[in-house]
Amino acid sequence: MEFMWLSRNPMKRVVLTVALIILGGTGRVDGVSESIIGSRETCDSEGEDFTVDKIPNTRCFNCICKNGFVECLKQQCPSIEGCYTLLELRNDECCHRCKGCVRNGVHHPSGTEWTEVNDPCRILTCKAGVITESKLRCYTPCSNPIPAAPGHCCPICLGCYVNGQKVTAERTVTTTEDPCVTCRCNMGRLTCAKQACPVLHCPASRIVHDSGECCPHCTGSGRFFSPPKGACMLGTTLYDSGTQFYVDECTRCSCTNSAISCTKETCPVLECNSEHQSTLPGRCCPQCPLVEQSRASCTYGGRTYGDGESWKLDPCKACACMQGKVRCAMPMCPPLNTPCPPNSRLQHPEGQCCPRCVESDGVCTVFGDPHYRTFDGKFFSFKGPCKYQLASDCVGHTFSIRVTNDARSTKASAWTKTIALKVGELKVNLGQKMRVKVNGKKVEIPYRVPHRLDINRTVDSVLVSTQIGIKILWDGISFLEVSAPTSYRGRLCGLCGNFNSLPKDDFTTRRGRLLQDSQRFGQSWAVGGKKRCARTRLPNVDVSGRRCRGRKDHRAPCSISADEQARGIASTSQC
Repeated sequence: MEFMWLSRNPMKRVVLTVALIILGGTGRVDGVSESIIGSRETCDSEGEDFTVDKIPNTRCFNCICKNGFVECLKQQCPSIEGCYTLLELRNDECCHRCKGCVRNGVHHPSGTEWTEVNDPCRILTCKAGVITESKLRCYTPCSNPIPAAPGHCCPICLGCYVNGQKVTAERTVTTTEDPCVTCRCNMGRLTCAKQACPVLHCPASRIVHDSGECCPHCTGSGRFFSPPKGACMLGTTLYDSGTQFYVDECTRCSCTNSAISCTKETCPVLECNSEHQSTLPGRCCPQCPLVEQSRASCTYGGRTYGDGESWKLDPCKACACMQGKVRCAMPMCPPLNTPCPPNSRLQHPEGQCCPRCVESDGVCTVFGDPHYRTFDGKFFSFKGPCKYQLASDCVGHTFSIRVTNDARSTKASAWTKTIALKVGELKVNLGQKMRVKVNGKKVEIPYRVPHRLDINRTVDSVLVSTQIGIKILWDGISFLEVSAPTSYRGRLCGLCGNFNSLPKDDFTTRRGRLLQDSQRFGQSWAVGGKKRCARTRLPNVDVSGRRCRGRKDHRAPCSISADEQARGIASTSQC
């Protein structure tokens, strides 16, 4: 039987500058071109979604207006890793889907599991079109369990410890003797159970069983040519509808109208380590060797432990002595490739077993003439030639950062010229060519105020670090980066936004008004009055609010009087 594989292409991202180029994501999408080349696309709705009418299949791309040009990113599809029964794409679809299952008229997506209403111990799993039905095997690591709660299968142990390993509410724990035993804690009540692995549909050559893992899994992805009507395919074998067959000593399957259903025996939890277990020919489950009598104490690592005594080997493993046997347990960590939520990163805290997602510091970037990326990731351009509040603690007033822009003898552009940071009684001024002043006096780098401020030079920039966690990176020309710790989330204001993880409300003015126009928003944060402006006219400003007429360049400036500018009246040009 022939089959074909889907390609796996890394995501590529480009900005529409010379040509419009759009490249693909996690897997190739049939019917959607990997690259689309056309004319340059400009835009003036900074930060908003954008539709490019001339691109076919635009539903498969997300486009935004960024720095005056359209940037498009191909829609990211769910992972199809391990699926070999991919469905054909419909005309309105961008992403491949793995075949699901139907049971009693209810559709279940691939990768889901459910229980029968009248039997909570019966587990059903859908994996790429194959239903696996099995019974839970309960495991009770305590001597006096209480009956199972209504609607649940297994007895309950009071106290969330397994072989000395604490079980937390957010993470499951497995035993080292049997990695298929999982224990969960809910409000101080522990339940443990063993579940059979789902039947895999991929070819045997694509099945991998990693050391220490309970179940094998399929690697790669692909799609077989459709089998004859009503028939089923499992691995590389074709079965007629109505056929019953055995996959192994534990698994019996049937094919009915192109759907495979399997019943799999769940083996009991054994008291001996896996290296001492053996399976007799023709039997499904392994067994432990017969022993004469258990000892009350245990010896491990040259030490003797009494019955019921537990000890930790490392942050990931704990053991206990139970009737002369050493039993160990360890938490199940999420896969290292598990994505973290936005604005967070995967970190491995010292002394803890598993890595976890922690919130990242907020970063606001200013560059060019000038362009801004707020703490929450919103991009916009604002070419104001005055002095502006870039970022400030508007709740606790612990710091403020102001920038002065220089028009540099141009009529429509500006660049960041100087930065002023105020933290308590300290004021740091960063100027061109990486000149630094502290409280009005020029200082040499490195410079330090113990427990309050550190100023150092990197390869091509100046780095200012404060005790409160605010950092500034300045290249001495026009590039500026401000970092704020998560303790300032929702407390900031200025051109860099409010750092609340919501880009849509970053254009909030000093008076709390939410605007859509970047120019009016930028001018609302002007400080110092008219004397702080490098020129009396502002770019891209239309005081009347009417659209300019007869202009071909939408970025050309509109007129504004000096007294109107002094009052801070501005709006975006629609030339």
